[in-house]
Amino acid sequence: MSGTITNAATGPNLASAPVPTDREIELQAARSRSRRTMAVYFWRSLILVVLLGGWEWMSRAKVIDEFFFSRPSDIMARLVTWSTEGTSEGPLWYHLWVTMEESLLGFFTGAIAGIVAGIALGRNRMLSDVFSIYIKVINSVPRVVLAPIFIMLFGLGLTSKVALSFVMVFFVVFSNAFQGVREADRNLMANARILGARGWQLTRTVVIPSAMSWIFASLHVSFGFAIVGAIVGEFVGARHGIGLLINIAKGSFDAAGMYAAIVLIMVVALAAEYLMTAIENRLARWRPAPLHEDVN
Repeated sequence: MSGTITNAATGPNLASAPVPTDREIELQAARSRSRRTMAVYFWRSLILVVLLGGWEWMSRAKVIDEFFFSRPSDIMARLVTWSTEGTSEGPLWYHLWVTMEESLLGFFTGAIAGIVAGIALGRNRMLSDVFSIYIKVINSVPRVVLAPIFIMLFGLGLTSKVALSFVMVFFVVFSNAFQGVREADRNLMANARILGARGWQLTRTVVIPSAMSWIFASLHVSFGFAIVGAIVGEFVGARHGIGLLINIAKGSFDAAGMYAAIVLIMVVALAAEYLMTAIENRLARWRPAPLHEDVN
């Protein structure tokens, strides 16, 4: 009797159920990731098609004024024309290169200066107390106001646009680097001091790695600000660049030209974002993967 009850309680299915191997678990996880990636790209594509299709339909149906909003088909046609025949101010690729050169120079110089200043002031309370008031005052000045000042100082060439991009990037990176250094794990720093780490060695081995997440978060945002700085500078006064194309299109009420230039900027910024993510993943491979929770 007792033997029969025991068998019924355990159940033959549980005893005979196969245990999945590690290989099967890995394949199942890979299939799950693949399905999720396909779902993400599907919804991204669907949203883009709906937005562009709705925009095109509303423009053709006169729901929105084509004079102000243009239409996606005209914007694409303008991009094709610019790519094959050039713009009224010269080849499109030269204007794009000028804007990218200004943005990249401003981004790298501003990012390096912001990281160095943020780490230096974050590690030295005396320097922080002395220079904090000046940083707050300069940071309170609207960046757009600086564009005509830099153009008066440096002219219409490359330097004025790089200076504006530098200012746009510097304060974003500085703030995150400074805060990242201040938020460094005190326990890790204490353990490193016990092991004999001092000064620059402590900063290099503990403080900077702790602040890397803060710094990379600022770099993702700051490249967009570098492009904004270059565009604003070109918009105020320039001989070449995407900002100049936007200014000319605005002066001639060419909505398709303005939106086409904006699309170019968006594509460049998106490509830079993916590149920055790849660099971050390579340099911060030690960092644990972020936790994602699916909401059902």
